[in-house]
Amino acid sequence: MTDTPVDPPRTPRRRPAGSGGPAHPVAGPAHHPGRPTDDVNATAAATRSDAGPSGTDLHLDLPATGSRRSALMAALREAIRSGRLAPGTRLPPYRTLAADLGIARNTAADAYAELVAEGWLTARQGSGTAVAERAEPVAANRARRSSLPQRPTHDLRQGRPDAAAFPRTAWLAAGRRALTAAPNEAFGPGDPQGRRELREALADYLARARGVRTDPDRIVVCSGFAHALRLLFDGPGAVLPARSRGPLAVEGYGLPFHRGLLAAAGVTTAPLPLDEHGARVGALADQREVRTALLTPAHQFPTGGPLHAGRRAAVVDWARGRGGLVLEDDYDGEFRYDRQPVGAVQGLDPERVVYLGTASKSLSPALRLGWMVLPDHLVDRVVAAKGEREGWASALDQLTLAEFIDSGGYDRHVRRMRRRYRERRDRLVDALAERAPHVEVTGIAAGLHAVLRLAPGTERSVLKAAAYRGLALDGLADFRHPLLAPEAMPAVDGLVVGYATPPDHAYPAAVEALCAILPPPL
Repeated sequence: MTDTPVDPPRTPRRRPAGSGGPAHPVAGPAHHPGRPTDDVNATAAATRSDAGPSGTDLHLDLPATGSRRSALMAALREAIRSGRLAPGTRLPPYRTLAADLGIARNTAADAYAELVAEGWLTARQGSGTAVAERAEPVAANRARRSSLPQRPTHDLRQGRPDAAAFPRTAWLAAGRRALTAAPNEAFGPGDPQGRRELREALADYLARARGVRTDPDRIVVCSGFAHALRLLFDGPGAVLPARSRGPLAVEGYGLPFHRGLLAAAGVTTAPLPLDEHGARVGALADQREVRTALLTPAHQFPTGGPLHAGRRAAVVDWARGRGGLVLEDDYDGEFRYDRQPVGAVQGLDPERVVYLGTASKSLSPALRLGWMVLPDHLVDRVVAAKGEREGWASALDQLTLAEFIDSGGYDRHVRRMRRRYRERRDRLVDALAERAPHVEVTGIAAGLHAVLRLAPGTERSVLKAAAYRGLALDGLADFRHPLLAPEAMPAVDGLVVGYATPPDHAYPAAVEALCAILPPPL
């Protein structure tokens, strides 16, 4: 069937009595009652079609004066040029457009017909009118798309789970079950503490898998670790204001993003040196103003060591004696490969430890779901800081995660990913042993990243070589606290390699590219 322009006759015809509707346009009034003829904003509804995207909610700006036909044609041309109406977009019927704009039907039909003749639109019998496929948007849109950062050829950046491994089928099934069982009130304003279903599921799971001592009433759902930090430290409703908290002790190596977030909230951070046993928490005794410490006890980020058992007990004793708090970031505690994951420090004293966890590493950062297990005296203050209604974490995602945990799907997914990430780490270690035996892999076999120790003075040159080859990597120096004194902990050169990031099919090539840019032995 060939494209034919829609060019209705200018003389209106009357339809036989009893027919289904006007087969041809009928000239109507210049405007609807109560609507001015110079209406500049129109929303035109269109029916759906498999031929292309629908033109639903078509917004057109028409000048207040001048020919209505010329104005409509100019507005449609502008919408196509700018890319607001993409090629293939189905336009509303001219009758509907005319009614919404308050113009005569013949005027709208003539504008469509002329734009078809000019090549801006196409009309097909039975399929309506659509934007022509050759009608390209302006070059500015193409330039804007091309200005976006290009993806690296090989991505070994830390902190990113394999996005291709998200359990879509199981998650979708859990979502269906959760929505079917959800009470009606779940679709109303959200509880800032989080859905009860999720808090109950988390209380059981965290007790079983992470040794956390809690109940649902001590859990507050948030949208991730950064959101938890903001609730605790940022804004006029901060739970731990600076006047009562003093400086915050942090590990000497950590995420610059978190340090920047704390600095923006007016929080001064004091770095603790690290060794093979984790943070040297004994240094807290000499910092009299510090009452709160932020640690990654299960798997220090990024250097990779766990906090020694003696230090775990010591930091809890320090918090008790100082009347302070330990903030425990358990960002990847479920992923330990050489032994069973170590339990949470929170289990030693639930009233002195705030446990912080998320689904970002185990499932996906796209979910924006995290949780805080709080001492009893902080629960109401954190809920008050969130506000009267949940404004961050989707109640539907919370219900789905609760069902995913309760059904066993979360455990199965974590076990599957634990095996996959362990195999990837082993493959990395084996490749280095064969290609670069002088490069040491430090830290425990855990998490989603490994640290490669380099010879002094080589880190920056290796990163430049990686960038030249399209290999995205993180250097260890970028994670060092700027106030960490060299005499307290000498700086070392290294790479932070995220072996979880690439999909399975791309991982071998990424490891090969990594081995190719490593410096030779000195």
